[in-house]
Amino acid sequence: MNINATLIGQSVAFFIFVLFCMKFVWPPVIAALQERQKKIADGLDAANRAARDLELAHEKAGQQLREAKAQAAEIVEQAKKRANQIVDEARDQARTEGERLKAQAQAEIEQELNSVKDALRAQVGALAVTGAEKILGASIDANAHEQLVSKLAAEI
Repeated sequence: MNINATLIGQSVAFFIFVLFCMKFVWPPVIAALQERQKKIADGLDAANRAARDLELAHEKAGQQLREAKAQAAEIVEQAKKRANQIVDEARDQARTEGERLKAQAQAEIEQELNSVKDALRAQVGALAVTGAEKILGASIDANAHEQLVSKLAAEI
């Protein structure tokens, strides 16, 4: 056997093998590699999107939390203002009611004082007439007695 013929035969067989591999073996392997590469790239993109979405979700949750805290603080502030307003209204209402009761009591006292003064005047007048009768020793008729008591009560 000749080395050149063997070498040429092996070269032709190798060339046919390479053509066979390029035609039938290589395309499915390349397709599988490309598909795997695409899946890996898609997975990385999905992971990046998920990371961005997670970051956005954290940011949005933080924003909503800040808004909720601000809203809660505003509600608490409004409640405090309303409570102070209710206390002030109750205080004013109590003060007004106290002044009204005081004025009413003052009017009742004044009315009672006037009626006591009138009664006292009548009694003093009656005592004065009785004293005058005893001093004079004479009796005054009822009509004159009434006129005298009224006159004395008016003067007193």
